[in-house]
Amino acid sequence: MSRFYEVEPSLENYWRAIILFGKNSSSYKFALAKALYEFRDSASDLITLDALAEPFSRHVCTHIHQSSKQSTRENPGRFLDACADFNNGVIPQEQLLDQTVRLGFENVIDAFHNVARKTLDTRFFEDERKGAVKAIRLTDHFFRLAEQVVFADIQYETEARWRLVETAWQSNISKNLLAVQHDHDAGSLFVRMNDRRIDITSCRDSLNGYQKGRCFYCYDTISIDSSADNLADVDHFFPWCIRHDLPAINGIWNLVLACTDCNRGEGGKFERVPALSLLERLHARNEYFINSHLPIRETLIKQTGKTELQRQQFLQSCYGVAKTQIIHTWRPKPKGGSTL
Repeated sequence: MSRFYEVEPSLENYWRAIILFGKNSSSYKFALAKALYEFRDSASDLITLDALAEPFSRHVCTHIHQSSKQSTRENPGRFLDACADFNNGVIPQEQLLDQTVRLGFENVIDAFHNVARKTLDTRFFEDERKGAVKAIRLTDHFFRLAEQVVFADIQYETEARWRLVETAWQSNISKNLLAVQHDHDAGSLFVRMNDRRIDITSCRDSLNGYQKGRCFYCYDTISIDSSADNLADVDHFFPWCIRHDLPAINGIWNLVLACTDCNRGEGGKFERVPALSLLERLHARNEYFINSHLPIRETLIKQTGKTELQRQQFLQSCYGVAKTQIIHTWRPKPKGGSTL
């Protein structure tokens, strides 16, 4: 089986591990990440908590306005209460910022680099709150990451991940499995709650981090920036033309990001069935999703099976139907550097 999805020793993959696989009991990690993005051009690497408080609280307040549930705890805590009070005009911004400095960073700075219950050796900031000035110090890793072309995509991915997680919390997904659906025409992900459609985020933004900014088929570099020349296509692995014969063909399990050459260029996939080796890669990608957190994990399990064996059998069944109907198979020409 392809090992395309093993973590590469690169800065963007360390950052994506934090955003996509770090444990989430509240949304503070996303808010801190988005706040840090605003210091990419900072003349100093020392960022005081006073300076960090404004963008951190601003992002939290914006998301509370979209979704009141920003924590898994029944009692969200005094900081989230302060953000809600600010949104409702109960307290002024000065008081919000004071509460942010005192309460907002209590746990998130310590926990930010934790992935799978271990702390990453590669750090993007150091904690200097014990000094005379309470602050964090951005490392060279952060500034090097900010210089990379992929940095723009990472910002989109962070927002998409935050929207997915808060939607799961808002829907109490642990008790009522939530199906994340794809709008083929709009290119967006959405859910239905109480017979009401709720748009979450762009499909591209949600999938890109799991493919590490590469075409699913040929490994070439892709982007999710709408102005980029290499803007990714959202492709149905099993072609859309057999949508009436396969279950949930518009589900996340069947969606991948592809470069335009592979999707619709000369010699591209179009309505052919990808080769069997690519089916194995799709299974590996979906298992990669399973190892992530809600709600993509729960959506995939609901669509394809509770166990890995059931999910393998599901994909094999779909492959049999597609191959029988379409006959023709397709294989890409590798262009980018794979991690095989």
